[in-house]
Amino acid sequence: MLKFIGIIPARYASTRFPGKPLAIVKGLPMVQRVYQQASIAFEHVYVATDDERISSAVNGFGGKVIMTSPNHPSGTDRICEALQKIEQLEKTNFDVVFNIQGDEPFIQAEALNQLRACFNDPSTDIATLGKLMLNAEDILNPNHVKLVRDFRGKALYFSRSPIPYIRNYPQNQWHEKYSFIKHLGIYAYRAEALRKITQLEPSPLELAESLEQNRWLENGFTIMVETTDYESISIDTPEDLERANRI
Repeated sequence: MLKFIGIIPARYASTRFPGKPLAIVKGLPMVQRVYQQASIAFEHVYVATDDERISSAVNGFGGKVIMTSPNHPSGTDRICEALQKIEQLEKTNFDVVFNIQGDEPFIQAEALNQLRACFNDPSTDIATLGKLMLNAEDILNPNHVKLVRDFRGKALYFSRSPIPYIRNYPQNQWHEKYSFIKHLGIYAYRAEALRKITQLEPSPLELAESLEQNRWLENGFTIMVETTDYESISIDTPEDLERANRI
């Protein structure tokens, strides 16, 4: 039986929203809300941070936390370091690691559990979620990452541009002609794949799109995509926080 762990990368020094993990969402620090939701799906959950204030907050609500370097270029790299330290601490090895975004306080256990099933296929290196896009505005928004996949559900490419291009129809009709998929930024990795991808140099497609998952595809890793009805609610700015607290 595969052994799963959920890790929540949490940085204090966010450019758009400093101290975001400690922002209060519905009466609790955001990192605590994410931790509680993740704990519904996983027996083992840790917060990975480089900041003592976040560490103190996690210890304060009885969560598990691991300190990591402040110099990681991405959450994936932070997850990899955290995994190594957690395995030493727990004296056990984990088969699959979930990267749970620390700015999604309403993450649903059902969405996380959807990804578990992807690893029943031994060819799956990485798994992620996508959601159908129902209007042209979202499809044309470069802040919404789109993806295309093959008949087996494996990702072919991720882009900030609308993909595919629908020939002979105006863009405001594209959503009626093809099932566009929005990428939701939740990842799960086999532990061995996680260790390998963090050793890779940035790739041309990654740099062009500013999407690290294209580096993994360019290097031959398999990313399984599950579609879901779950709608991600990310908090990137103080304005997002205000909206979240009104929900």
